[in-house]
Amino acid sequence: MRHLFFAATLAAALPFPGLPSQFEKIAPAAKGRVGVAAQLLESGETADLHGDEHFPMHSVYKLPISMAVLQRVDRRELKLDQRVKVEPSDFVRTGMSSPVRDKYPDGTELTIAELLHYTICESDGSASDVLMKLIGGPDSVMAFLKEIQVPDIQVVNSEKEIGRDWETQYRNWATPKGALALLVALPSQRVLSRESQALLLKLMTEAIPGAKRLKGELPAGTVVAHKTGTGGTRNGITSATNDIGIITLPDGRHLAVAAFVSDSVSDDDTRDAIIARLAKAAWDRALSLGR
Repeated sequence: MRHLFFAATLAAALPFPGLPSQFEKIAPAAKGRVGVAAQLLESGETADLHGDEHFPMHSVYKLPISMAVLQRVDRRELKLDQRVKVEPSDFVRTGMSSPVRDKYPDGTELTIAELLHYTICESDGSASDVLMKLIGGPDSVMAFLKEIQVPDIQVVNSEKEIGRDWETQYRNWATPKGALALLVALPSQRVLSRESQALLLKLMTEAIPGAKRLKGELPAGTVVAHKTGTGGTRNGITSATNDIGIITLPDGRHLAVAAFVSDSVSDDDTRDAIIARLAKAAWDRALSLGR
């Protein structure tokens, strides 16, 4: 597999002709709230739909957590081969994704590199919580976001806390524009070292969940470095179906897309397909612009 790494020269935001109207046509099938933002990184064309609304992130928030951890690695406050104890008390509840909990029910020790793999590639809630605790909790993640000047993302609770109470998920939100700003920051070389960028983008490219979301309608083999987020369903309403990522176009340019479907009564396949259609619309418009 070809792994994604690039050093983008980011341009000022420009209109993305025709794309907002395409987003508007796709959104109603969700029978819920849809927000999306997209940007061609090298040239700056940008479009959004409901880009300033708040959407529950769920596992999307594992991306800023992982970036904050890697910043500590870059500053030599942590090491990738450093071993961290994982206690049964760190585990998220049954029903929430945690391969670490399932594999090591009595606890274990894992390196930071291993915890990052579980967090990004397998969307492990326990691993994410251990990493966030290691750097000082949600306040440290928020300080990181403030330092890199990414607004409109709120990391307030652990995964374990989110799993205890339905309303808590809505306190941990992002706007599509905020999530897009995070994606834009990732390859900008002002946030992480080249090595940390390459590692994180590799993990995002190898991520297992979400094959039918951003990737769903793109050509086979398209490189997509992404992070999904999925909420639960209560009274027929699913709180969150999300995917944010950086897509490599055939000509080597890069398209960042942040897509959120919230409070939807549509089924799983429909929600995934909406995100796939949003990404494909952005892909098609990006290709039509050329270099």
